[in-house]
Amino acid sequence: MEENIGGEARRGQSSRSRKGAPRRRARAPLEEVDFGELYALEEIPVDTEDGWRLTLTRYRPHTQPVSQPLRGVPLLLVHGYTQNRRAWSSGEFVKTMLRFGTDLYLLELRGHGKSSVKAQHQRARKEKTPLPSDIDYGWDIDSYLLFDLPAAVAAVKRASGRERIFYCGHSLGGILGYAYATLFDDLMGLVTIGSPSDFSRMPLWLRGLGWGPIVLFPVIDLTLTSFNLARFVGRNLARALGLRAPARGFKPLHFRRLPFRSLFKWAESNLRRGTHVSLGAGIPFSRPLLYQPRNVALSALRPLLREGGTDEPRGTAAQFARWLRRGELVSYRIRHDIAAAFPRIRIPVAIFFGDEDPFASVRTTRNVYRSVSSDYLLWRPVRGNSHLDLTMGYDIRQICYDIRNLMSYALDHEGTPPAHGRRRRTRDQ
Repeated sequence: MEENIGGEARRGQSSRSRKGAPRRRARAPLEEVDFGELYALEEIPVDTEDGWRLTLTRYRPHTQPVSQPLRGVPLLLVHGYTQNRRAWSSGEFVKTMLRFGTDLYLLELRGHGKSSVKAQHQRARKEKTPLPSDIDYGWDIDSYLLFDLPAAVAAVKRASGRERIFYCGHSLGGILGYAYATLFDDLMGLVTIGSPSDFSRMPLWLRGLGWGPIVLFPVIDLTLTSFNLARFVGRNLARALGLRAPARGFKPLHFRRLPFRSLFKWAESNLRRGTHVSLGAGIPFSRPLLYQPRNVALSALRPLLREGGTDEPRGTAAQFARWLRRGELVSYRIRHDIAAAFPRIRIPVAIFFGDEDPFASVRTTRNVYRSVSSDYLLWRPVRGNSHLDLTMGYDIRQICYDIRNLMSYALDHEGTPPAHGRRRRTRDQ
């Protein structure tokens, strides 16, 4: 087993060419290449078994006058909690991977972005089809795992003509990737970015938030029901006095979704021109919660906040909270202990996390690093980064090169049985 513990890994050839070796054509700096020249855009509809129509946004790479080692290789990108495709396209992630020739597919999970609730209603009216049974924000995280991901992976395989594909997920998208890789065998490599795998190692203040839904959700429901009851009584009293039309019947109210979209837009409106607003200044733990201003350009952050936020149903929040309270990672619908199944993962794996990220850290990712049975395993803390930085910050280039190396390794060793006892592990700091 080869293990590199310590300094930053810098892979690649020396700048000094060997005598007699042909010189490569000079590459234009990435920032000088127009983004639109790198790809052709395509939208692929994806139908799930439970009636949702999801959207895959495909960036099909154009041929470039530079080396494209991953030409046509499919990579499925899955966003995190409350986000959509903008998590990948707001920064330089998509652009960098396209320079390698990667065939990119950006999935938007149910209720997010182009797979929104509104889009399901439009489709139902146009095609005269029934709406999904959970259309009124009635889904949970298991819905993403058991319906959205299998349908999306199948669609990518059909579009690319390949039997196995690569998967990259950020935050919740990476957690779903871990779970998917323990249940199915059609992934060729797995990359997770800012994705915790051990909720029992979360900071105490975060684990304490796991009790929030137990207390707050019933309070919110009771408050809404109280307003509805007051309205009902008032309407019926007015009717008795002959002042209004008969009132409708009374029923308890339950809130369905958490308004993250409005929260993101509020945050974007409070970004001062050319500077970052210190959101939550003075609140404990708030500084490194989402991103480090020194690592993220406003030109990348603004589109994410303006267009990348999505409301989440209470069911996803409740499942996250249950993981935090119990310190577990489980698919409750099929009674599958995801963390206990990590040894089933044998494909190449790369795990990235910021050393200032309270969600994904050395403590909360160590268990998957130690448990998976992969021959190629990269475990990289990225210095000075928090949660959002890793998909849109200034260290994107190195992360993308590491993803390229993993994909190249997997392609070079396709069909080779795992060489147990000779695992190539790297732990870069």
